[in-house]
Amino acid sequence: MKIGILAPITWRTPPRRYGPWEQVCANLADGLADRGHDVCLFATGDSATKARLVAVCPAPLGEHPDLPARAWELVHIGHALRMADELELDVLHNHMNYLPLPFASLVRTPVVTTMHGAAMLENDSREAYRMFAGMPYVSISRAEREACPELNYIANVYNGIRLEQFDFVDKEGRHLLFIGRICPEKGADLAVDVALRTGIPLVIAGIVPDHARAFFESRILPRIDGELIRHVGEVGPAERNRLMGEALALLHLVRAPEPFGLVMAEAMACGTPVIGFGLGSVPEVVEHGVTGFVARDLDEAVSFVGRLSGIRRRDCRERVQRLFTLERMVEGYERAFARVVGG
Repeated sequence: MKIGILAPITWRTPPRRYGPWEQVCANLADGLADRGHDVCLFATGDSATKARLVAVCPAPLGEHPDLPARAWELVHIGHALRMADELELDVLHNHMNYLPLPFASLVRTPVVTTMHGAAMLENDSREAYRMFAGMPYVSISRAEREACPELNYIANVYNGIRLEQFDFVDKEGRHLLFIGRICPEKGADLAVDVALRTGIPLVIAGIVPDHARAFFESRILPRIDGELIRHVGEVGPAERNRLMGEALALLHLVRAPEPFGLVMAEAMACGTPVIGFGLGSVPEVVEHGVTGFVARDLDEAVSFVGRLSGIRRRDCRERVQRLFTLERMVEGYERAFARVVGG
């Protein structure tokens, strides 16, 4: 098939550090190219890919706040839609939320949209999707569909990771770990509470979004002591791999439903179990009692720390091998695209 991947342009594809949507686009473009498909990746001009790179935006908007973000996003989308017809693509795979949908009917190329949790978490996005309910959609978890069940879902495809990028460590870790955006929704402060109550060191890695600066300065920063609670900032792939492999558990105590949670699959690929709240996809990704624990509240999460020795780290790795690899993701999208191309 001739497949276009419309990636976001907030970060490079693949991202240098943070950028889960861009990472999925990078993995998928390379994976489809490796399987012999003719793939065009619409992304920032500095992106790296095995596919054919088609770019109009020269650099990531997240790294260049002087660039007008919405203007560049619309130019990027318009360019991709026009080129999809000119290149006679079989399908254009949209990872830009609902923004391309009002214009998708103006081109011949079918547009398939992966949700990435927007309809689950954002009222505006949910209403926009409902205006185009008949278009083909792919969910990234069964839980994601519950927020907007009336859409035309053609497949459920879990996000996949490159397993070779995550070293398996068959040895119980030394610290608890939080990786992600440091904001109330992701529960970084709850991870600190677990560390304080168990006496087990916690490493916090991630960016602080602008809207969460006050949260970080009031709920996280005063409790960082460099020993029991450490903050290492944003980490790249190599440091992320090391932190995960050395961790006793990943804490994923989210306050908002999780659409998929790529970080959980990444941790389990290293053999590291996950303790998370049962919101959204967490019970789909984590097999309770086998690859970690799904907690109902903070007290239960604390109690599960004492049961981590009963989790076999190899079981964590094997679950990722079965369900959350790049190969599984590529196969799922191949089937989805074939359905669209075949009518």
